[in-house]
Amino acid sequence: MNKMARTLNKGRNMPSGLALWSPLLHLLVLVLCVQGTGGRKMSETQDGDGHETTHTEHAHAHHPSSHMHHHMDPSVMIFLTLEDLKEGKTMAIYFPKRNPSKSPHLLPREEADQIPFSSKQLLHLLHSFSFSQDSPQAKAMEDTLRECEIEPIKGEIKSCATSLESMLDFTRGVFGVDTPFSVVATTHLTNSTTNFQNYTLLEEPKEISAPKMVACHTMPYPYAVFYCHSQQSVNRVFKVLLGGEDGDRVEAVAVCHLDTSQWSPNHASFSVLRTKPGASAVCHFFPADNLVWVPASTSI
Repeated sequence: MNKMARTLNKGRNMPSGLALWSPLLHLLVLVLCVQGTGGRKMSETQDGDGHETTHTEHAHAHHPSSHMHHHMDPSVMIFLTLEDLKEGKTMAIYFPKRNPSKSPHLLPREEADQIPFSSKQLLHLLHSFSFSQDSPQAKAMEDTLRECEIEPIKGEIKSCATSLESMLDFTRGVFGVDTPFSVVATTHLTNSTTNFQNYTLLEEPKEISAPKMVACHTMPYPYAVFYCHSQQSVNRVFKVLLGGEDGDRVEAVAVCHLDTSQWSPNHASFSVLRTKPGASAVCHFFPADNLVWVPASTSI
């Protein structure tokens, strides 16, 4: 059995989730403990263009959504406006619940670097991972590789990280080698199994002062891959305490993009919020397996 096949056996069914639940999140990430970090299930629901609807703003310039407001896929119900970020506001929000123990793991860099990560090598990769060309897993891998290789939009830098070390290298390159940084992520405080319900903001959101930020989103792949990107445009980062109808409690991370002028007019957020590129800020909640890196000197 070759190295890629052995890698595959760690997460053959492409389960999803990231075993970075606070208070373990900071510990696991910051001490570079990679064994519990996972990626996105390759069989999850995808939108009409073959891309997961929970992958939100990183696809805004390239991948249209055909969803209309009155037939909205629940998984795109993560968007809100700046005006919605106030105590007492109630809204329907989608928070996917995933089993971290079944996640494909982040590989050490020395292993990840030995595996090709290129659409030109897709047939070789499918053979190595024992996927047929017409399988859902093959489609997911193709989509991930294509999205990782597509040119960034104006004012954006991006990288697909196949190891924790490469993620940290990219983040260090954004902030500068002398700037310490830390990570924030959505934390589920209860064990609710409900993915989609009404949540109420239980207190005023706490803004994290972050002149720069790096967002890293899990991607469907046999092992953990993160789409990391940073934009020159102004963004605001918030921690938001939410209470669900079923008693669920979530300390969620929300990011607001103040300049959406470069986004595709077909981006799902504009259907949800009934707006258009450049007309207003677009905010969205992060699922628990996505990470937001901010300079450590910022106030959290």
